[in-house]
Amino acid sequence: MSRQQQLEYSEFQAAMLDEDKRRRKAAKIIAVLEHFHGPLAGLTVGDVGCSAGFIADELADAGAKHTLGIDIDVPGLRKAADRFGERVAFICGDGTALPFPDGSIDVLVFNHIYEHVVDPDAVVAEMHRVLSDDGVLYLGLGNRLGVMEPHYKLPFLSYLPPSLADRYVRAFGRADHYYERFRTRRGLKRMLRAFHVWDYTFPVLATPGRFAGGELFAGLPGKVARAVLAKTPREVLKLLLPLVPTYLWVATKTPRRPRGAALPQPPEKVL
Repeated sequence: MSRQQQLEYSEFQAAMLDEDKRRRKAAKIIAVLEHFHGPLAGLTVGDVGCSAGFIADELADAGAKHTLGIDIDVPGLRKAADRFGERVAFICGDGTALPFPDGSIDVLVFNHIYEHVVDPDAVVAEMHRVLSDDGVLYLGLGNRLGVMEPHYKLPFLSYLPPSLADRYVRAFGRADHYYERFRTRRGLKRMLRAFHVWDYTFPVLATPGRFAGGELFAGLPGKVARAVLAKTPREVLKLLLPLVPTYLWVATKTPRRPRGAALPQPPEKVL
């Protein structure tokens, strides 16, 4: 079966309308961007795959001069425009043909979107085109080898070929088809080979409070996990990278380095 665009995505994925969760994600995104780039004040910022607009609204609240939300999810865009349209421009548009001039966007957010689109390589190429030479792209990227599939909560689902994955989600009553297509870390690096990329995965896990990610590790077990992650040598942590469920990367068109303060587990160059 050929893949089709996932229209009206917010209508069948309730997580897109979970305002508290989406705003917590936005706080983490903004903290990572500010550590790498500095404040967003005065910048033109775009959220590619914005759906109901909660992350775009937080980007506007962080001081962006112009905030843009782009998606093909018409019901989500309507909800977004009704609530946040006074300070965010929401656009119904395809990520493979972004309606912006070359080099016109200072910051782009592409958070857990690539697995849903038909041609993620084309979307990445478009983001490269519209990003300014000193611009920054935030990427939340699911890993095919993450054990628990994040959308349907079925172990090893993303490991399977499409026909078997379809049967798996149907057998558990989660969906008629498994639409999402994840890539491994190697595949993600290949997808982003035109960029310079820094990995913020371990910095966020080791110091979640610094990146508005305090809910990642709760209670005493969380305190222990943070301490272990903060002190474990990076060479040891690297052994876990192929199985990390989500990568948090920052990409630029030209070589740059993070501007923020030193961290127990610092960002590391990927590409």
